[in-house]
Amino acid sequence: MPANRLPISLSVCLFTLSALAQGPPIPKPPDTPRHAVTDEYQGVKVTDDYRWLENWDDPAVKQWSAAENARTREYLDQVPARDSIKNRLRQLATARSMTYSGLQFRAGMLFAEKHQPPLQQPLLVAMRFPDDPASARVIFDPNAASAKGSLAVDFFVPSFGGKYVAAALSQNGSEDAVAHVFEVATGKQLRDVVPRVNFATAGGSIAWKPDSSGFYYTRYPQGNERPPEDANFFQQVYFHKLGTDPAQDTYVLGKDFPRIAEIQLHTSDDGRWLLASVGNGDGGQFAHYLMDSEGHWTQLTHFEDGITAVKFGADPALYLLSRKDAPRGQILRLPISRLDLNQAKVVVPQSAGGAAEADRASIENFVPAWGRLYVIDIMGGPSRLRVFEQVVFDRIPGGSIPGFSSRGEIPLPPISAVGQVVSIGGGDVLFYVSSFLEPPILYRFDASTGSTTRIVTAAPLSSIKFDDAEVVREFATSKDGTRVPLNIIRLKGTKLDGTHSTVLTGYGGYGISRKPFFQGRFARLWLDQGGIFVEANLRGGAEYGEEWHAAGNLTHKQNVFDDFLACAQYLIDQNYTSPAHLAIMGGSNGGLLMGAALTQRPDLFRAVVSYVGIYDMLRVELDPNGAFNVTEFGTVKDPDQFKALYAYSPYHHVKAGTAYPAILMPTGENDHRVNPMQSRKMIALLQASTSSHHPILLRTSSSTGHGLIGASLDEQIEQDTDVFSFLFDQLGIQDK
Repeated sequence: MPANRLPISLSVCLFTLSALAQGPPIPKPPDTPRHAVTDEYQGVKVTDDYRWLENWDDPAVKQWSAAENARTREYLDQVPARDSIKNRLRQLATARSMTYSGLQFRAGMLFAEKHQPPLQQPLLVAMRFPDDPASARVIFDPNAASAKGSLAVDFFVPSFGGKYVAAALSQNGSEDAVAHVFEVATGKQLRDVVPRVNFATAGGSIAWKPDSSGFYYTRYPQGNERPPEDANFFQQVYFHKLGTDPAQDTYVLGKDFPRIAEIQLHTSDDGRWLLASVGNGDGGQFAHYLMDSEGHWTQLTHFEDGITAVKFGADPALYLLSRKDAPRGQILRLPISRLDLNQAKVVVPQSAGGAAEADRASIENFVPAWGRLYVIDIMGGPSRLRVFEQVVFDRIPGGSIPGFSSRGEIPLPPISAVGQVVSIGGGDVLFYVSSFLEPPILYRFDASTGSTTRIVTAAPLSSIKFDDAEVVREFATSKDGTRVPLNIIRLKGTKLDGTHSTVLTGYGGYGISRKPFFQGRFARLWLDQGGIFVEANLRGGAEYGEEWHAAGNLTHKQNVFDDFLACAQYLIDQNYTSPAHLAIMGGSNGGLLMGAALTQRPDLFRAVVSYVGIYDMLRVELDPNGAFNVTEFGTVKDPDQFKALYAYSPYHHVKAGTAYPAILMPTGENDHRVNPMQSRKMIALLQASTSSHHPILLRTSSSTGHGLIGASLDEQIEQDTDVFSFLFDQLGIQDK
């Protein structure tokens, strides 16, 4: 169906900037009792007045939450621009015809999720090739299964012959998924329904047997196998045979793994080997195990070995991404015939480590293909894609030593990122390239000719254009002198006079890098108001490798907040904006960032949007997913880590009588990654403490989980409408 087209100039007619905008009245917050509870950590007594808000089973908490929601709705629904914003967002959301994600190549077919607005959820499809969209057939349509769009595919895995697809399905963003099996040719659903293959704590994974008789999967405790407090821990690997009762599934691996193990499964292309990657929580440590066709397991690596990824090559060999004594990453080759890590040889060394960004490039990912090795580097945010060809370097008696010779880089647009890279046989690959101003583009690289072809039919047709915009990459200087990259999206010819409404966002955690990605409707709507959108590449991510990550985790977490505050100050000093026009936005770990920023420098921002954030750093590890975070954040049980946590914990640094900026905290009832009580407590304390008249609002959705994971298109638009309504009102953008 062709996309609805709307002239970009229309939204300029809808809105004008007005520093004197008079927004709707702000209702009084509900009465929130204080019930002091005192705990002692490492000899330090800490009082919590809102502990009672942690208990969602308490009717008083639900009543309080409903009152907060009603207050938020009363305010947001009266913002004059709200209806215009919602209409514009819906037009922009349906302005893209379709796009694919999660590509998997199996049995000569491509399997993917097809996003096709205005459908609420993406379709699970199979096709001969993305340049032949007519061949695509729908395997499973979540929209037909749930009219409200509440059913989502968390992940899917096709069988070896492409006969079946196993899909993990969950409701309302819960990520509590059940595996269903579909016949590819007909879309028929088999009777096999396997519970608890995925959850928000350790994720989930599935790997088929080569004969498609069944699959290995990650299983959480069921029934009375574990105490209730361990229900979302102790993930193990089980096997399910098609056509049998899942209650009879057999144990395979994992009884000796840590409580916070996170397991991912991968099978070699010939089906002879099964690889289990085991994360030690969220801190970036991994161990790897390999099972042969006889069912015998070999432990390849341990947590302390610094191996962050292992993949199968076609040689046959294993390829390993190592960060031990190589924080920017190096790739090792290990023959499957000699499963001894000491026998692994470096085939791609780490970058030189000079001052230039290219010298500081870190290997982010790699894809072995027939006779080739594709290496994706990250250089502070943008990507580089290198190609290596397999050659024989040295001959020895009785054999040879294979290695790889560089064949250069695949050209990419400036300030862009390589997304998924998929081997499709013969050494060829498909790969996505994304940027801030253009939807993801799918390319095919022909290994035999070295040519790159854009697959036009796989590119989403869109009336969202950014010909009038540009991205500039600049650097702020953090408190300790570290240069921190900023990606600034603005209209061409923007005059730097300090008056532009600006949104600054960042993340800075778990070694997750913020890369160029198409902002779509958000950026278009914001730029149409003359606004500026800025993405910061903070420490705690892996934009420059493991050193960049380690400089922002555990006891070094304050560096992340210093980086972010330096970026905000830079935008002000360079006359992009001013504190009266500056908003900040982030979610999850980025919500923690928002909490730290607004408590450490409340004078620097006019508005804050903090999604599903973490704020009480002394209590977070008591939640299931919080326990997985200990390897990233630290624990109150360690004296030094407690000292660091308490020093920045946003909840414990809210000060009475402080003029806090306007704050909106969206959260979801079904969030199993960050307990919604974090937002409830933080909002209650801020409302009781602020001396300003700016709104401090809590928005709790009953149909979402962590952010917008698994959310329907309608739910996404509703939340975006509320966020824009809040920002427009607080920054003085008035509906004319």
